[in-house]
Amino acid sequence: MQHQHTPDARAAEPCIAFRNASVKRGDRVIWRNGTFDIPAGSVTAIVGTNGTGKTTMMKAELGLVPLSEGTVRVLGRPAGEMNRRIGYVPQSYTSDVDSNLTAEQSVLLGLTGTRFGIHPTTRAERDKAREAMAFVGIADRARSRLSELSGGMRQRVAIAQALVADPLLLMLDEPLANLDLASQRATVQVLAKLNRELGMSIQVVAHDLNMLLPILTGAVYLLDGHPHYAALDEVLDSDLLTHLYGTSVRVVTTPQGDMFVTPGPDGDVPGQDTHTPTEISGFHRHQGGAR
Repeated sequence: MQHQHTPDARAAEPCIAFRNASVKRGDRVIWRNGTFDIPAGSVTAIVGTNGTGKTTMMKAELGLVPLSEGTVRVLGRPAGEMNRRIGYVPQSYTSDVDSNLTAEQSVLLGLTGTRFGIHPTTRAERDKAREAMAFVGIADRARSRLSELSGGMRQRVAIAQALVADPLLLMLDEPLANLDLASQRATVQVLAKLNRELGMSIQVVAHDLNMLLPILTGAVYLLDGHPHYAALDEVLDSDLLTHLYGTSVRVVTTPQGDMFVTPGPDGDVPGQDTHTPTEISGFHRHQGGAR
């Protein structure tokens, strides 16, 4: 895979810039007054409870949902104009794609853009697809049909399909949903490698921050109808997260210095895939070099 940025270019301009951005659906305001920058080269989560507009925010960044006011610029251009340099992994990927396709055929869709009929591919395109599959660790499954692959493997196929066109920004909508713990960890390790080795900006819509904490640099959080962005150490605040999720939440630091988010004494965080403190501290140590 190609290296995407020089350090100077990364520092020069934000990856995504919101200015007084608002979105309505009919007469209902989904969120409003969003003004913030997301740095290039960052790994950012969009967090909030169900119905607050997390996926809507990502679609606004892709130019698929119109703003009711304000602007969003992505990769230096108005939203939608740079989509060819954005890799997008939808939450519904595994159910939308034809499960009779092989992994390699699925990845090639990222270049050919068609799902119907026989589309001739060049040797260069096939080489590019194999390079993307090797990067995410599925080169040996190129000829396997999607129906034969686990959910975690299919998620890696989806990421490879998004990578094959050398994006500057990778967007993923709930990439860890419905995956077992080992597959979640493997997916996060792929994202860490993309950010670390290629300098790729990554944005993830997420319910549960815990598995992503070792690689996140910041978060966009939707609170009281307004989107905000903050560096991760500012977001990992018990009072803020309690307000955000509408229930008691604690931020706990282990003796090893790892942090995780856990339900407070009032009960579970709604909609979260929570793990035990032992699990969290264990996989944070596995991921220690990813930040």
